[in-house]
Amino acid sequence: MADTSQYKVGIVLSIESKSVSGKKPLKACSINVGADEPITVVTSASNVREGSRIVIAPVGSTIINDEGEEQTLKKASVGGIPSEGMFCDSRMLGWGSGSAGIAAQVPESFEPGMAPPTSKPGAPKGGGGEGVPAVEVPGLFEKKLTKEEKKKLAEERKKARKAAKEAKKAES
Repeated sequence: MADTSQYKVGIVLSIESKSVSGKKPLKACSINVGADEPITVVTSASNVREGSRIVIAPVGSTIINDEGEEQTLKKASVGGIPSEGMFCDSRMLGWGSGSAGIAAQVPESFEPGMAPPTSKPGAPKGGGGEGVPAVEVPGLFEKKLTKEEKKKLAEERKKARKAAKEAKKAES
């Protein structure tokens, strides 16, 4: 396993979508890692959103590449955009479970620049995860509305439009 002591928790400040012809769409993310200036990380991870707290491997840290060899991260150009690090997935952090290519998220109790937890947040305690708060990370997707809820929302919107139209008419 790679040395994760240099990895940091970062907050996604902004995301700029970049399209590269014939490839996965890329996201240029501005990340607060507790330093004076935010860093830019380019990714194709689908679960990255503004405000997400994500584990970052900054330039100079060691990662395990696809061949299983240790590699020191360098500033690189991804899709023509300079990137100053990479998002870590659960496997890179040694958390065991989790999908490859999905950025590892941590609870809000982890501040920018802090070291990431040694075990997956919310996972059962046992493998050296002492001191890691058991906080649920909010989901990415909202619950789908039922037909009744959709009808009620549509009715409310219709009433609001009608009221706005009448108010505009009254002004004239």
